[in-house]
Amino acid sequence: MLLTMTAGAPVAGGRADDLGFLLHKHPARVQAFEQAFGVAQVFYPRADEDRCTVALLLEVDPVALVRGNGQRDQGFSLAQYVNDRPYAASSMLAVALGRVFRSALGGRCAPRPELVDLVWPLEVRLPAVPVRGGAAVVERLFLPLGWDVEATPIPLDPEVPAWGDSRYVDLRLSGTLRVADALSHLYVLLPTLDAAKHYWVGDDEVDKLVRAGGLWLATHPAREEIARRYLAHRRTLAASAMARLAEVDDTAPDDLDDAVPTGDVDDAGSPPEEGPSEATTHALTLDAAGDTPVPLARLRRDTVLAVLREVGAHSVVDLGCGEGELLSLLLAEGFERLLGVDVSVRALQSASRRLHLDTLPDRLRTRVELAQSSVTYTDARVGGFDAAVLMEVVEHLDPPRLAALERAVLAAAAPATLVVTTPNAEHNVRYPDLAAGHLRHHDHRFEWTRAEFAAWAGAAAERYGYTVELRPVGVDDPEVGPPTQLALFRAGAAR
Repeated sequence: MLLTMTAGAPVAGGRADDLGFLLHKHPARVQAFEQAFGVAQVFYPRADEDRCTVALLLEVDPVALVRGNGQRDQGFSLAQYVNDRPYAASSMLAVALGRVFRSALGGRCAPRPELVDLVWPLEVRLPAVPVRGGAAVVERLFLPLGWDVEATPIPLDPEVPAWGDSRYVDLRLSGTLRVADALSHLYVLLPTLDAAKHYWVGDDEVDKLVRAGGLWLATHPAREEIARRYLAHRRTLAASAMARLAEVDDTAPDDLDDAVPTGDVDDAGSPPEEGPSEATTHALTLDAAGDTPVPLARLRRDTVLAVLREVGAHSVVDLGCGEGELLSLLLAEGFERLLGVDVSVRALQSASRRLHLDTLPDRLRTRVELAQSSVTYTDARVGGFDAAVLMEVVEHLDPPRLAALERAVLAAAAPATLVVTTPNAEHNVRYPDLAAGHLRHHDHRFEWTRAEFAAWAGAAAERYGYTVELRPVGVDDPEVGPPTQLALFRAGAAR
């Protein structure tokens, strides 16, 4: 079975044959990798500055497959020794792809880390893909991910047209994506199209699906179908996967950095009249007069608004806008141009409802837009704004992805001002309901101390020609500092 991926030069500039660095496979060599079921070979039919094609050829040994260890699902087989596995791009090719291109699939490239987040014009060809459900299934799964799809059914016998088409398609995909995303789509969706695997599907497959699918799967309109087919129609496993994917996509924005619930809040964001409960007070801070409890989430928004007014911003992009609380405030405050960006489709739908985009008068509707994207991707739509905001976002990224965020925001988007807020880990001891050593939210990948935040912000500012000022958000405890910390980046004179 064969898979080819052809790349043009990256959109942001560079050479097409830099793909070899990204895949950790030298274009001038043919490399072989032993698999439990055969041998995978990687070679480059073409590799030059303008166009680079990498081929993954998997030669399956059907005897080794039958005699291999472990329980096997024979549902896919025509017979033990004679079947379609050596010729059809199914779960075996996905496994080989995951092993051979492990670093690229994981978004890592130590020799050239700047290549990871580049988007490339890509063409993928798979001459024989087994699909249960026909070409419509292929389109339903790949089109929402940004691919153009050409799935040509293969006839059972070209000499006997009356027999009709087989369940195989000749698949061609084209799109402009990161290579890591393209590999992830193939890794998950090839066995999904076939709806069968060459190995036993157990509980660990749920972990693999959620890890490999990442955020794109959580927001995919056909995620239930993908989970069901990928997990060989095992209902319990599919239900578990859906629950975990919902957790990825449905995080409540106001709770992302609060250690305890904030209690009931009315539509205006005010605490209930009877006053907060004892537990709720730990997620509150005092207003400027020092006597009225204010939810920390609201205080953050008010602080960010004050900073944006201070720097004289007229246009703002809210990166990781969630359900649009900050955007709603900025729109009411008269900002001239607003863009909300989030990776979650559901969050953007909620933001649209909160902002009443379908009923806003034209004079307001033209001032605000919503877009789906990731803060680690270079996206031309987020450029050209006076200010950008990352409010309670950075702590949700794996630390190795922070460099991509810096490049996408400070280098590519290059706002005159960037406002970043994040929890202060030192303040966690002030939350009695938060166990020692725990993070404030299950989706946080880390939480910085004041010194760690200052070190990151200072280094990022220096790399990209900004100055940075650190400020507290909330009561600045003399021992452990404020609950939230803020960094104000300003473009330097050199820019």
